[in-house]
Amino acid sequence: MEIFPEMTMTVAGLDHLTGITDPGRMAGDDERRPDPEVPARARRRMFTAQYKQEILAAYDAAPGGEKGAILRREGLYSSIITDWRRQHRQGRLRAAVGRADGGRGGPSLSEVAKLRAENERLRTKLAQAEAVINVQGKVHALLEEISKSAAALLRPVFDAEAGRNGRLSIQTDPRFFRDTEAIVAQAVRFSALAPNMIVKIPATAAGIPAIEMATYLGVSINATVSFTLPQCVAVAEAVERGLARREREGKETASISPVCTIMVGRLDDWLKVVADKQDISTDPGYLEWAGVAVFKKTYALFVERGYRIRLLSAAFRNHMHWSELIGGDVVVSPPYSWQVRFNASDIPVVPRIDKPVEPRVVEDLTRRFADYRRASTEGGLSVAEFDTFGPTRRTLRQFMAASAELAALVRDVLVPDPDKALA
Repeated sequence: MEIFPEMTMTVAGLDHLTGITDPGRMAGDDERRPDPEVPARARRRMFTAQYKQEILAAYDAAPGGEKGAILRREGLYSSIITDWRRQHRQGRLRAAVGRADGGRGGPSLSEVAKLRAENERLRTKLAQAEAVINVQGKVHALLEEISKSAAALLRPVFDAEAGRNGRLSIQTDPRFFRDTEAIVAQAVRFSALAPNMIVKIPATAAGIPAIEMATYLGVSINATVSFTLPQCVAVAEAVERGLARREREGKETASISPVCTIMVGRLDDWLKVVADKQDISTDPGYLEWAGVAVFKKTYALFVERGYRIRLLSAAFRNHMHWSELIGGDVVVSPPYSWQVRFNASDIPVVPRIDKPVEPRVVEDLTRRFADYRRASTEGGLSVAEFDTFGPTRRTLRQFMAASAELAALVRDVLVPDPDKALA
């Protein structure tokens, strides 16, 4: 709501100037009306000292792009502002700041000015947000079309393996990581793009119930932003609840093929940051095993409990993120460059998934790093703590930055920078 300070306007009456009486007036009526042959004098706006002070304050406080909006709204000109500044320097605007409501308990004129400045700031932000939303809508439409084409390339594999493999993974908006309903809505939309879609949902506090609901709605999910055994257990339990609910209602579950990612390399990265920041000295080679150790322990737990979800290894930093997982019923998702490297290597392709990580390595990591203990122990993190875990925050920030960069790229294609065009 906009609140305006008092202003006075004077209109010079013509009846007392012309002396012409109204021939149609009633007895006792002292009213006179102006001669229609005489043009009315122009109205002149009068401004109180308080009003001038407040407008000057709001105008000076506003960012450069918002100053013009204040002038347009108030019907003023920059020359008036210049004149009022001169009056202020000369000490002619010393009237005490009063109240916009004449002292009846409403906002003071200074409060009104602040509200006006905030209103203008919010209007500008709204316009910027609407522009961003427009660009992002085009980004999402473009990504959906690309995803449909890519899914079609994988469709033969999907059909040949009855939906177990050959799926295209598509990421929900990382900015939704705290909004369960938004995640579910986008997951359902993405899942409908093609029969072989699998939708990434973050293993955050809001993401866990979203995973359960999306599974119930028939979406094959890929839990991402996941680094720990506690996150994987929470994801697996959510998937089981979603599948059980479908089964109780007589709905099929065979077409649903969920996976839970462990970003093994990102856990390694985080512990290296912790070692550097907290001056922890350990065998540097041990830190390359942290993600592998968590993956193997989680895999054994999944097999023991019979969860209907597979683990997926991602965020490769060394060959062990593939070679140490050989033999498991898991998904390994290396970037293409790593695939080329693995294919060219002489690393023996033999089962290692059930081979434990050296006890001395696990003992050292457990003793020196609290975050490794939290990551490798069931109950080490509560669901509420998923969002504040170091690797979670680092990854969400990077994912959000990537989304912003993509939006900027699309913006530059749709609306080229005119400054660069002149170069």
